[in-house]
Amino acid sequence: MNTQPNNPLHGVTLEQIILRLVDYYGWIGLGNLINIKCFNNDPSVKSSLKFLRKTPWARAQVEQLYIDSLDQPNFQTEL
Repeated sequence: MNTQPNNPLHGVTLEQIILRLVDYYGWIGLGNLINIKCFNNDPSVKSSLKFLRKTPWARAQVEQLYIDSLDQPNFQTEL
């Protein structure tokens, strides 16, 4: 039984969110949309995860971009 049927983040890890956003926007596009160092200066999934796990305001922005992107054409929710 799904306890959070209306939560688009339920069951999606932060790593999956980053990978899907990078796949759709690329690192440059993601850095333009969310101006944080881990997306603009030698970006990697590992450095992004480390930063976002320690920085709630940045993680909230990334999660919101993911939610907003779900309505975009060709945005893949599966990798």
